[in-house]
Order: sequence, then C-alpha cells, then structure tokens
Amino acid sequence: MVTSHAVAVPRLVIAAPSSGSGKTTVATGLMAAFAEGGLAVSPHKAGPDYIDPGYHALATGRPGRNLDAFMCGPELVAPLFAHGAAGCDLAVVEGVMGLYDGAAGRGELASTAQVAKLLRAPVVLVVDASSQSRSVAALVHGFASFDPQVRLGGVILNKVGSDRHEAMLREALEEAGTPVLGVLRRAPQVSAPSRHLGLVPVAERRADAVASVAALADQVRAGCDLEALLALARSAPPLDCAAWSPERAVASAAAAATPAATVPGPGRRPVIALAGGAAFTFSYAEHAELLAAAGAEVVPFDPLADEALPEGTSGLVVGGGFPEVYAPELAANEPLRKAVADFAAAGGPVAAECAGLLYLARSLDGRPMCGVLDADAVMSQRLTLGYREAVAVSDSPLAAAGTRLRGHEFHRTVVEPGAGPAPAWGFTHPERRVEGFVHRGVHASYLHTHWAAEPSVAVRFTAAAAAYR
Repeated sequence: MVTSHAVAVPRLVIAAPSSGSGKTTVATGLMAAFAEGGLAVSPHKAGPDYIDPGYHALATGRPGRNLDAFMCGPELVAPLFAHGAAGCDLAVVEGVMGLYDGAAGRGELASTAQVAKLLRAPVVLVVDASSQSRSVAALVHGFASFDPQVRLGGVILNKVGSDRHEAMLREALEEAGTPVLGVLRRAPQVSAPSRHLGLVPVAERRADAVASVAALADQVRAGCDLEALLALARSAPPLDCAAWSPERAVASAAAAATPAATVPGPGRRPVIALAGGAAFTFSYAEHAELLAAAGAEVVPFDPLADEALPEGTSGLVVGGGFPEVYAPELAANEPLRKAVADFAAAGGPVAAECAGLLYLARSLDGRPMCGVLDADAVMSQRLTLGYREAVAVSDSPLAAAGTRLRGHEFHRTVVEPGAGPAPAWGFTHPERRVEGFVHRGVHASYLHTHWAAEPSVAVRFTAAAAAYR
C-alpha cells in the first residue's frame, strides 16, 4: 500500500472568463519567463488539448502534461499533477475555456475551477480588457464570488490600449479589492497562427515557435509582477496525495487482470513504435511511460521521414495529429505505407487514434494511405468535438470487449464507413452509436483516450506486442 505524502510545489492556475482572452499567451509567457530566470517549471494544461502543451514544453524544456477530470476522473488530477511536477520549483496550469466551463451537462466536471480546487491552487484570471473600463471590476467580482472555494489571487489585464486605459482599469479593480498582477498591451506579433483545430503545433513551425515563445516571455516579463506571482504560487498549501506512478499503475492493472498479466522481463522487451513528427503531434506523455513500465521499449519514428518501421517493431501506436495537412508527403512515402500495411496484415498489434485512423484508411482526400482499413477519409466543414463515454465493442490488443473508457473527439474529417463489421467503441453518452474498427490486431478509432485512467490497455497492448514478436 502506498501512503500519501505532502506535495509542496508552488503552483498557479491561469484562467479566463472565456476562450480567446489570452490564457495561452499568459501561461506560456509565464512558463518561459520563470524558466529563463532559472526555475524548474512544470507545465500543465486543464482539459484534453494537445496543442498548447507543445508550446508549454518549448517554454520549459519539460513535457507538457494534461489534467483532465473527465477522462481520468477527479481522483487522478492531483496525483498526475504531482507526478509531472516532481522536483520542480513552480508549476503553471493553463485552464480550459472559461473558468467555470466544463463537460456539457455535468456541472463543474472538467472545468478549470474544479482543477484549481483539486490542486488547492490560487487562480490568476486573464481578462481581455480591450472593450471595457470600470465594468472590469463587476466582471472580476462575479468570477471571484461565484464559487467561494475557488481562490482568485489576482488578475492580469490583456489587450490594454493605453496608459489612460490602464489607469481606469486599475482604479476600478482597486475599488473591488482585486490585485492587478500584470498588464499586457496589444501585441499581435507574438501570437501563434491558428487553423481548423486551433493553434498550429510547435512541430510544424519549430523556429517560429521558438521565437514566439521568447517574445511571449519578454512581453510577460515586462508587463507582469513576477515576484508577486511567484509569492502567490508559494502560498498554495501542500497537497496530501501520492504522486501517480506508471510502475504502480501497471503493477496494479497486471495484478487485476484475469488471468494475471505477465510483464516482459529484462532482455525480452518488445519494441513498440510510436508515430511522431509534424503529422502526428498528439500524444499524452503518460502513454509512453505506461508502455515502458509495462515492459516495452518505446521507439519514436516519423512517418514523414522514415521509410521503415523501427527495427524489431512488434507493436505500433499512431496517435493524433494533422495528417490532412501532410497527406501528399504521407502518400509519397510508399515504403513506410507498405511496411505498416504488411505489419497489420501479419497480425501485428496496432493502436490508432484519430490521425492514426486516417493514416490506416485506404485514402485521405483522394490520396493513398496505408490501406489497412476498408474505409476512406475526407476533410469536412463540420467540427466534431466533445467528451464521450465509450465501451469496447470488440476484443482487440488494446481493450477487452466491455472495457469502459471516457474519451474525447476533435476532428474535421469524416471516415466512410464510420465503423467496420467489428466496431472499436460503442458510445453511450452523449449519443448512442458505434464507431471505429477492430481488424486482426488493429484497433482504430476517432476517440482520444488517456491511458492513465485505464492502465490495463497499456499492459494488454504490450503483452500483445510481446506475443507477436
């Protein structure tokens, strides 16, 4: 049995009244400014988003980690935070949407406010002040008083137009008793470019992203009271929890398996190839950690550049990303497409999520893909977005039939047909439908999942890779 212990990492949650207020600008700039000042900064993101953590990682030199109370359960938020923040001087958590916005119809579940309460962390509210003056005090007062358990430690005013505008805002907030911890002027030159699913990932614009993050650090350093923000972070009380451990999670899942799962021993580690590069940037850091803890040797590869799977591959994981942006390049890499198709045809275990589903299809926007699945994918004008509750319909190397998981869909593509003869998942909420494909050793679906919520999938997949080898 693992006993709890105090986690005393200073921490801040960066929130906002609504999306588009500047959370990513402020959170990333703060991370970079503190890291450049010599602090070890742990970056976190509330919710399922994959793209912002890429900028966080660039700012801090550490993996950006997600804290999602819907996908992983509220009980794992603090342990996952403690795991990621171990040994750090400061943790910065970027919120999702507006402070109190969460899973539709579920109250505070998966909201930034819930994450802040679970972490006992002070909140800094980033307010877009571009179209208001004294009203800012009423807005902030409403957010501060809506839930007394949420501790609002101060505000950072974004998109302030002039010295006079700043003076009016400060006067109003002083009357309301809310500290102003920073003022940022309009600076579009440091904003990151966006497209159909949000910001363009770091991997697609590395040099420009480095420059953008450096500019954000300069802007935040000039406009924010870093000493006051650090003092606020240090006022967070200790958390009484044990840090999440991939080794313990795997051991518990293996012991609970029927029959008990066997983790491969030293010298017999199956190679699991993990797709990466610019086309496949969406992956939770805990997935690779769980696979390694389950006995796998995780080897990254880039489907845009590598013409073969890593030597000795006996399992393949292809997560999310933007293959639609790189469809010509992926199609042109015929040797790798053939290698993936041959591996799947031979029964090799494959786990594919969203972008991985598109890559395994017969075609994507008319360009040839791997042809593992008897399905075709095209771009759509419709955004499919939201949390899902799902149950595995068919046995696969990833999940036994009946396994229940919570996940997230986020795509502007359509696969036809949407499910194979043996579907991957049956969605039970918010709508009832089947989705995805299980074929030989392949599990392919649009559903993004977080394996920390169900470590048995990493144990099962690694065991399938070991058996295939």
